[in-house]
Formats: sequence, C-alpha cells, structure tokens
Amino acid sequence: MTGPVIDLGELRHGPDEDPLPRPPRANGRPLRGALVLLLVLVTVASAGLPPRRSVVTLPAQIAAETLLADDLFVILDPNPAQPTQRRLNAFRLPGGEPAWQTTVPAEGRSWGITSLAEVLLVTVFEGTTTGQGVLSLAFDRKTGAYQWQQPGSPIRLVDGNVLLQSGNDEEPVSLRAVDSCCGTVRWQLLDAAAYVSLRDSGYGADRVVLNQPDGSIEVRDASTGAVLARANLGAPGGRSPGFVQVINDLLLVIRESPTTITAYGLNRLDRRWTGTAGRVDFVQECGPVLCWQTRSAGLRAVDPATGQELWRSDRWAWLFPYDGRLVATLVNSTGTAVRQLVVLDPMTGRELAELGNWELAQFALGGPIVGVRQHPDGGLIVAELDVRTGEARLLDVLPDAAGNCQAAAGRLLCQRVDGSYRLFDLPD
Repeated sequence: MTGPVIDLGELRHGPDEDPLPRPPRANGRPLRGALVLLLVLVTVASAGLPPRRSVVTLPAQIAAETLLADDLFVILDPNPAQPTQRRLNAFRLPGGEPAWQTTVPAEGRSWGITSLAEVLLVTVFEGTTTGQGVLSLAFDRKTGAYQWQQPGSPIRLVDGNVLLQSGNDEEPVSLRAVDSCCGTVRWQLLDAAAYVSLRDSGYGADRVVLNQPDGSIEVRDASTGAVLARANLGAPGGRSPGFVQVINDLLLVIRESPTTITAYGLNRLDRRWTGTAGRVDFVQECGPVLCWQTRSAGLRAVDPATGQELWRSDRWAWLFPYDGRLVATLVNSTGTAVRQLVVLDPMTGRELAELGNWELAQFALGGPIVGVRQHPDGGLIVAELDVRTGEARLLDVLPDAAGNCQAAAGRLLCQRVDGSYRLFDLPD
C-alpha cells in the first residue's frame, strides 16, 4: 500500500493545529477552474496520495442494526409503524443496488445479525412474546426467503454450522447444534445445570465446556457433541468450584479467597500448573502469553506453559494481540470510543510505539486495523494502523462520516449523522 505516512508518535490529543487542506473553491471562469483542478490532480498524484475513492450511500435509520458481509450490506431497520418489529434489507456490493427486503416474523427490543454460510441469522434477544426467550431466525442470503428458526443465540461452529445457546445464570442452559442450511438439529443438550464456555479458533467454536456447580467439568466436541473428557475439579474443603475460562489448549479454573488459577489441558483435563494472584477479573489471550486483568492491580502477563509471571503493568486498560504484537489502551484514556493506543512487545511488555488517539473500526480476522478520528472541520480522518512499523498510513478524509465504522473485504463502512451509511473502497 502506498501513501503518505503519519508518525503516530506525533499525533496530538486534541484537534490538529494544521488541519488537512480542504479542496480549493472554484472561483473565476470555468477554464481557470479546470486548470486549477488539473494542477491539483497532478500535485496529488506526484505526492503519492491515494486517489478519491468511489462512494456509495446506503439508507438506514438511526436505530438500525447493520452488517457488512462480503458482497452484501444488510440493514435491520425498525418499522416506524411498529418499532418492536424489524425489516431486513439487503444491498448488493460494491454498487449498493437493492437485493431484497423482508419482514422479520418476530418482535423484540434487542436485535443482532450474523452472517453464516448461505444464511443470515437475525436474533431477537429481548422478545415481546411471553415465554419466547432468545430466538434466532434464518434467511437465505441470496433471496431473503425465510428458512427456519430455533431458540437460542448463535455461535459459529468451525465446520460452518451453528450452535444455539439459550438460558442464563438463573435458568438451565440448552445447546442445539443445527445445520445452517435448514435448521436440522445435529445434537442437543437440554436444561443442563451448568455454565458454558467455548473455545473459538477464530473461524468458529470447536470445543464446548460444561462447568457444573459441584466442580464437575465436561469437554465436548462442538460440532458432534461427543464427550472428549470428564473430571471433577471441585475445590477441596468445600471452597467455591470457581469459574472457568478456555484459552487456546488450556482450561483455566479461577478461585477466590485466596485467588488461585489452575491450568488444565483442554482435551484431557490433565493438570499443568497452579499460580496465585490478587483479584483476577478475567484472563485473556495476549498472543504468546496469558494476560490476567484486574481493575485494581493492573495487568499481569504469564507464560501459558508454566504460569510464571513475565511482566506486569498498571498502565493498560484493555488490549488485543495482532501480528505478533499487543495493541493496548492507556488506563487514563478518554471514556469515549477514541482511545490512546500503544504497541507492546507481548513477551516483555516493552512499549514499542505510540499509536496516538484513534477509534478502531470493526475488522475481520486477519484484516487491516483501520483507525478513525474526527477532523477539525468535520468528517473523519481514516488511516491504516501498522503495528509492525508503528505508523499510520493516511487513507482518506471522509467529509460527512460520523463514526460507527466497519472494515471488511477491502471496504470501509461508516455511519452519517442522519443514520445512513457511506461505503468507501479501501486501497489495495
């Protein structure tokens, strides 16, 4: 990718003192305007700036749910006459032509959209029908035709099908693995008194872990339901059995008073190591290390093979691994979506680069990290954040974009103030 480079360490917290130039106003006779435009185009080309990208405007209401899914842009709009009912509209990309529209035969207050193989799943999380609970409805992505519905919220499986989970902390849990094409149940577990954890490979879940109140653990193949391992990992002396997290090939059991973390191999539930710590709110994958995050004591990074602490810091609020590095936000970052970002070495915690203040667009697994921030004169500055070089490559200034951006398949989708969306092509 070519284009001007911004040194991210020089980005300021507030509006830039030297804003990016506006396009020149057309004054004078048409010939003079044409000559000025030609001069600007020659200057831009010689400077290596990216050419103006094609823009598609896509209608949507302010309260709409949206999904950018390969060759479709899908909008779940509320029905003005009946706000708890939704209309599903699909537009073909890259041109934005209407593909189809349909009404979702369910009512609710909280919604979501998921793209899965050849179907789109619309999930009603807060249904208005008594006893409905969470419900997922499938529509053919090519035609919009209604296909099937099943109770539960969807989880993509590694084989391309879907696992539907219903129930919560106060109700028994039910799991149904169904064919994405037609909703046929492949295996199910109904009314289980257990907490559910999943291992997601990035391309879908392949393991389901059931943690029962007495400390009994069961590991299943997510696609077939086959039981791979069982063990009772309850704590001695009547202590709380703790809560479970699954990270890569480890199952972590976290107990309090005092706080201990015990790691087991996921497929055999063989004990690997035990460590003590202060209060742990959650554990997450940080590339080659595990991160223990707490609200009071900051972040601790440990070796996943031994549980040995590698480094700690109280400077970072949240972080995620990308391309062999960690992207983190400062604890004192603003509470808005725009946060001060830095790049860390996951093995040592050493700060490698300051990324400046950006709001991250949603991005697909393996896709580029795109950052946006407000331009002083309105619109959004868009840049690709390169965690390897610690630089941002300027992509564009979007004059009428407000935020809520998604980046996928070489395109950037951003919402406008009126609720509609603009779709921009990203450079190769």
